[in-house]
Amino acid sequence: MSRVSKPYEIVERALELSTADGCVVIADESSSANLRWAGNALTTNGVTRGRSLTVIATVDGAEGTASGVVSRSAVTADDLEPLVRAAEAAARGAGPAEDARQLVSGVPASADFTEAPAETGSDVFADFAPALGDAFARARAGGRELYGFAHHQQTSTYLGTSTGLRLRHDQPNGTLELNAKSPDRTRSAWAGRATRDFKDVDPAALDAELAKRLGWAERRIELPAGRYETLLPPTAVADLLIYQYWSAGARDAVEGRTVFSRPGGGTRLGEKLSELPLTLRSDPHAPGLESAPFVIAHASGDDSSVFDNGLPLAPTDWIREGRLERLTTTRHSAELTGLPSAPAVDNLVLDGGGERSLDEMVAATTGRALLLTCLWYIREVDPATLLLTGLTRDGVYLVEDGEVVGEVNNFRFNESPVGLLSRASEAGRTEKTLPREWGDYFTRAAMPALRIPDFHMSSVSRGV
Repeated sequence: MSRVSKPYEIVERALELSTADGCVVIADESSSANLRWAGNALTTNGVTRGRSLTVIATVDGAEGTASGVVSRSAVTADDLEPLVRAAEAAARGAGPAEDARQLVSGVPASADFTEAPAETGSDVFADFAPALGDAFARARAGGRELYGFAHHQQTSTYLGTSTGLRLRHDQPNGTLELNAKSPDRTRSAWAGRATRDFKDVDPAALDAELAKRLGWAERRIELPAGRYETLLPPTAVADLLIYQYWSAGARDAVEGRTVFSRPGGGTRLGEKLSELPLTLRSDPHAPGLESAPFVIAHASGDDSSVFDNGLPLAPTDWIREGRLERLTTTRHSAELTGLPSAPAVDNLVLDGGGERSLDEMVAATTGRALLLTCLWYIREVDPATLLLTGLTRDGVYLVEDGEVVGEVNNFRFNESPVGLLSRASEAGRTEKTLPREWGDYFTRAAMPALRIPDFHMSSVSRGV
């Protein structure tokens, strides 16, 4: 073992080696465990570990502060000096950074900064794996096949700066995706869960839900494209609102490029976006959705700045009681736009005050409506309205007078999440959910189901 091997030692040594005017070092130590299964049987499992190091050097040149960012994986002590020098060379070769600010200082050190990183392993599945085996047996007896995977990761991030910050955050992240198929593969249903430790995941309940949906799909009904009353489950709501969140930068809005730009200039802050009392918020300390309580920026971009590393994060309402309350800002874009500082937080919660579960919303439906399972292949069509297009997947069901009467064909949709919020007629009970489309990037979300009176299914999708 190298004498400089612990994450905090790597950070400290990189800072010692720096000759730049300012330096930020981010060490990410990760471990992951996974299970995969197909046809009611486990197929693979494994455990991996990794380390990456990002060095951000800043230099105060004649024309203004410049930054250089270099990241490497599997870094050892011998790699440190070349990495630091590369970041410094990048900074000296760069022009002035538009987002340059004094590096953050004065944040109290994390008490566990010098402790070993958190780790995961196969034991995270100690209770889950036997329960999954029982679900395989039930599925086999019921004439269905289960496919899917479970993944758990622990990432410990150590952040040190030349201004004295010594911060550390441990982020557990677990996902489960379960797909049930009929033996002839003509029917399919999906369920997913996000979890911190797999102790709150019940394979039996998921299998029972999938079995019910496969039963619904025994009757097939063809419907044309059009506008339908539609029940969007929490996972679909999450996928749409996460994209909205990513599109809610203050600078772009002020410059007239987004759905949050006010015609004629300025932003739509303060404008009512929904008649329902919807509150869209982020909170690094939200129970079960905990995320980093300070900025971790490996690179600068439209809504992030390496100069903000270590900046404390606070609970933030993006929409409050239906009104647009905040747009995301870095320190630079906040100053540029004259808006309050509101850095992005790595979770998202929508509260609508509803008490009904999705099943209860189905039961309360009068007339005809569609019940979706999830969305995928979501792409932006028009940033000015945030019009998105995408496809339904793994089950669209027809509801008639409170009863699911069969499965219908898949559709392509064209909708704006901002427009959906303005037209939503009911919000259900908020619950933790796994976004289907964005689950590789964003997993900490809690959403209600939404009832949309006229969701636009723009065309029928075949072969999905």
